[in-house]
Amino acid sequence: MIFEESSGNVFADLGLENAEELFTRGKIGIHVLRLLKQRNLKQREISELLGIPQPEVSHLMKGEFQRFSEGKLLIFLKQLDTEITLHIRSRNGAEEVAETVISL
Repeated sequence: MIFEESSGNVFADLGLENAEELFTRGKIGIHVLRLLKQRNLKQREISELLGIPQPEVSHLMKGEFQRFSEGKLLIFLKQLDTEITLHIRSRNGAEEVAETVISL
C-alpha cells in the first residue's frame, strides 16, 4: 500500500492555491459547529442568532466554510459568547521586542 504523510494541512497536500486560508477557515468553522451543536439549536434559531439567512446556516452546518470569510466566522464565535484572542508575532522565530495581543 502506498501512502503519503500529511503536512498537517490537507488543502496544501491537495495543492490548492489558497491552502492556508482554507485551513484557517476550517479550524475556526469547526469551533463554530461544535458550539452550535452543543446548544442543540434548530436552523431557524441559528439563523436568528448569527444573523444570516437559513440557506447560509445550511452551508455552515455542512462544513462548507469556504463560503464564509475568516472575519465572518470570528464574528459567529463572538455571537456565541466566545472570547477570541489573536497573538501576532514573527513567524521565523526571530527575537521580537514585543508581541501584540488583540482581544476581540
